[in-house]
Amino acid sequence: QVQLVESGGGLVQAGGSLRLSCAASGSFFSINAMGWYRQAPGKERELVAAITSGGSTEYADSVKGRFTISRDEAKNTVYLQMSSLKPEESAVYYCHAFWTAQIMGTIKGSWGQGSQVTVSS
Repeated sequence: QVQLVESGGGLVQAGGSLRLSCAASGSFFSINAMGWYRQAPGKERELVAAITSGGSTEYADSVKGRFTISRDEAKNTVYLQMSSLKPEESAVYYCHAFWTAQIMGTIKGSWGQGSQVTVSS
C-alpha cells in the first residue's frame, strides 16, 4: 500500500502564495501520475493539477498561470505552488497518486488526508 502525507496548508491573504507538499511512502513498484484535487464545502471534488511520471502536466483552466505542479522522483514527492490565491479557492486540498503494486503489477490509487487552505479577503 501507499500512504500519502500532505503538508503546507494554512491561512493566507488574497493574492498570497502557499506551497503544498505530498510525500508517498510504502511498498510499491512505482509511483505513476500524481495530482492535486480540492473540495470546498457543498461542492464536488475537482482536479486542480496533475503530473505524470514523465513530467507532463495538466491544470484546471481556473488555475493556469498561477499554480505550478512539480515532483521530485527521488523523494516520491509532489508539490503544488499556488500564487495569486483567491478567497473562492479556500478548500481542502487532496493529494492523489496512481501507483503500480509490486505484486501482479496492478495499478492502484491512493488519497492523502487532505490539507485545509483558507484564503482570506
